[in-house]
Amino acid sequence: MKLTELTVRELQKGYREKSFSIPEVVSAYLKNIEEQNDKLNVYLEVFDDVSKQAAMAQELFEKENGDVHPFHGIPIATKDNILIEGRIASAASKMLEKHTATYDATVVKKLKETHPIFLGRTNMDEFAMGTSTEHSAYGPTRNPVDPERSPGGTSGGSSASIAARMAAVSFGTDTGGSVRQPASLCGVYGFKPTYGAISRSGLIAMGSSLDQLGINGKTADDVRQAFDVVRGHDTKDGTTFEGSLTAESNKVIGVPREFVNDAQPEVVQEFERALQALSSKGYDIVDIELKTAPHALAAYYIIMPAEVSTNLARFDGMRYGLNVEGDSLFDEYKKSRAQGFGAETRRRIILGTYVLSAGYYDAYYNRATILRSALVEEFDEIFNKVAYIATPTAPGPAFKLGEKQDPLSLYLEDIFTVSANLAGIPAISVPFASVEKEGKQLPVGIQFMSQKKTDYSLFPIAEDLMGER
Repeated sequence: MKLTELTVRELQKGYREKSFSIPEVVSAYLKNIEEQNDKLNVYLEVFDDVSKQAAMAQELFEKENGDVHPFHGIPIATKDNILIEGRIASAASKMLEKHTATYDATVVKKLKETHPIFLGRTNMDEFAMGTSTEHSAYGPTRNPVDPERSPGGTSGGSSASIAARMAAVSFGTDTGGSVRQPASLCGVYGFKPTYGAISRSGLIAMGSSLDQLGINGKTADDVRQAFDVVRGHDTKDGTTFEGSLTAESNKVIGVPREFVNDAQPEVVQEFERALQALSSKGYDIVDIELKTAPHALAAYYIIMPAEVSTNLARFDGMRYGLNVEGDSLFDEYKKSRAQGFGAETRRRIILGTYVLSAGYYDAYYNRATILRSALVEEFDEIFNKVAYIATPTAPGPAFKLGEKQDPLSLYLEDIFTVSANLAGIPAISVPFASVEKEGKQLPVGIQFMSQKKTDYSLFPIAEDLMGER
């Protein structure tokens, strides 16, 4: 029995049956981390008290005779932009290199109540800006499937931690696909809930109307159990909502085939094979047209930098972040931000400032928000007819590190994922297949989206596709 291959449910069962202990499971994960992290750069920090956490969790488990929360003793990883009190949270940036969180993010507070094992903080693109985890100030993360390739981004470290069996469940953030796209490239599950289903209090903000905590796991059930822990209304985040989440009862899948053809041919082939598999299990496949979706990427790369420009204005070297002395106040601002932010972050701040400027607001930002509203209306109309919309998660499998030097070629990696963030709907990436590239079998994912607040529709269809139920 390889402990790091077990699902959350299997770990729970093993703990109760005393087949193994929490410290034994944690030791197995720490061994994987020790053997692989120098090569893959998944973790920026492995916490120094992991073994102590495991011993305390085992003691509590025995004291309660196993009558504990299902997430008790589960080894988890968190992205470096999620605050844990007393821990560094740098957002993979030199600007916050020494920033120690003074409080727990709401999701961390909820997790701590269930007593999982916090293994460490995972690498990411700086301030969650990128699509490859190559824009970290601490070096790129490498894909465990092929270390010459990118794990995707921005939550590349979180997805890679699952693929490399360096965590049982991991948490990241998804602003335009940053949990789902790396999940596809690494061959794991990636889930983004309805906007407002999970509190963003204690997450370092990038694009506030787009950001959402996301979850990576080995199975859909692992992801669902983690979601059960962290979801819910929070008075510290006014965008969270009260009330229950539901599941659709019908099995109709809408497929925007003209849009899907933007993916690489081998990905489209596997996508169609996934649809055939679902059809054989009683799902109805219907063609739909998503007129606004091909333009969603352009709208996203106007709205998101605008929000980035606003959110990162606080990191000026005076109130927050790295301070570099200058000859004048302006020089100090300039040097602090130039040395604190990496190239991609600076690019997006400048772009966001430009589209918000008086001369260009109406030409760019205002038109992008109008398109966003049209996208939301189109999704609402389509979801009156279908329960799901299916697309590939990414246009291709993992690309080589350094291959996409042109920023626009990286931005195109988000073409299938950004619509869910703009519309605020839930979406999941399922690791259905693999394709061959240069003699390597590389994973590709299929994405399912559903109507707002129907998050629990996504787990059954993922399980049906993968034969997990």
